Amino acid sequence: MKTIEITPDEMESRISRYGALKPLPIQQDPEIPQEAADVVYARKLLSVIGLGGDVDTPINTGAPIVDAAGMTMTIAVCPPGQGPSLHAHLQTYETFTVLKGRFEVTWNDDGGGRVELEAFDTISVPPRVNRAFRNIGEDEGVLQVLITGGVHDMTDIDLAPSSAVKLDAIKPGVREKFEAKGLTFTASREEAA
Repeated sequence: MKTIEITPDEMESRISRYGALKPLPIQQDPEIPQEAADVVYARKLLSVIGLGGDVDTPINTGAPIVDAAGMTMTIAVCPPGQGPSLHAHLQTYETFTVLKGRFEVTWNDDGGGRVELEAFDTISVPPRVNRAFRNIGEDEGVLQVLITGGVHDMTDIDLAPSSAVKLDAIKPGVREKFEAKGLTFTASREEAA
């Protein structure tokens, strides 16, 4: 195999510095209460690797590294008790590795599958399976989230109907704010009406 060489400047564009990461703009909507945002997102999502090219996804926004063979990576930071509700990805795998703390991962439409993960434990959830995660530790928890197997955009994510029920109970009209961002709430084994 013939190798290539790259300059230090070229390699610098392949480095992500944790201290320079910023939360995703999609999470910064002043019209959405934090309690509602916590149903949909980890408290803080930091984009590390985006898809690159002309693909427009929320994960690409601000990613210091782009184009890693179709993989995206974010860091999910969750205070105790927090994590997004059940959701599925249509075509992508979502792989979680605990970097700090303890997390519960649940899966299936009712969240009946359950496992606890500790530091450096990893779980990979295949497409079309509802999944959720929640920090069950006493301190802030941190997950590395890798998305592989296709384009990870708003058409790849669908939240479970139970997430819509939670949002509707928090504040009338807040679910519609997420729908305006492209999110749907139909992920279940039952055919959507």
